[in-house]
Amino acid sequence: MSILNDVKSLVGIVPDYEAFDNQLLICINSAFATLHQLGVGPKEGFEVNANTEWDEYISTKRLNFIKQYVCMKVRVMFDPPSSSFALDAIKEQIKEYEWRINSEVECYGEEDE
Repeated sequence: MSILNDVKSLVGIVPDYEAFDNQLLICINSAFATLHQLGVGPKEGFEVNANTEWDEYISTKRLNFIKQYVCMKVRVMFDPPSSSFALDAIKEQIKEYEWRINSEVECYGEEDE
């Protein structure tokens, strides 16, 4: 499944519904820009389109939690929860994922040996 379709599913949009694709892609690419600043991904950056697959970006199972991170970042940008408690909880989880992603890449790199 494509990155876009996974994100759509996790924010409650059926994959076949395309009305929000452009807005979602902007949010997705913003999340990948943040990952680039955390030291993950190609040196030139990474851009997602409607057909981009996760394995084009994630080269090791150790970084699979990037999928959840991207989905959470998109949810906060695209459709944040109305409860401030829920929003704060998601933001805290995002911060934890950013720390874990950065730590994983610094300690072990992006590739499996």
